[in-house]
Amino acid sequence: MADRDDKHEENVGGKFYVDTQCIDCDLCRETAPANFTRQEDEGYSYVFKQPENDDELELCREAMEGCPVEAIGEDGDD
Repeated sequence: MADRDDKHEENVGGKFYVDTQCIDCDLCRETAPANFTRQEDEGYSYVFKQPENDDELELCREAMEGCPVEAIGEDGDD
């Protein structure tokens, strides 16, 4: 389970975030490319844009559920 106290600092504020458990598998970036991107130097994903509509929200939740290491959380600061 993702830990909001251990999230990457690049995450934009809001409900979704990626924490330091991320293994750079690319699943979230493939599932919700409008919301997740890669930190190139360190090799992990983070949320660069919070979902702005129902489709993006659904894709972010799908990415969270599919994350193999549970590094995506949905309990961040709104």
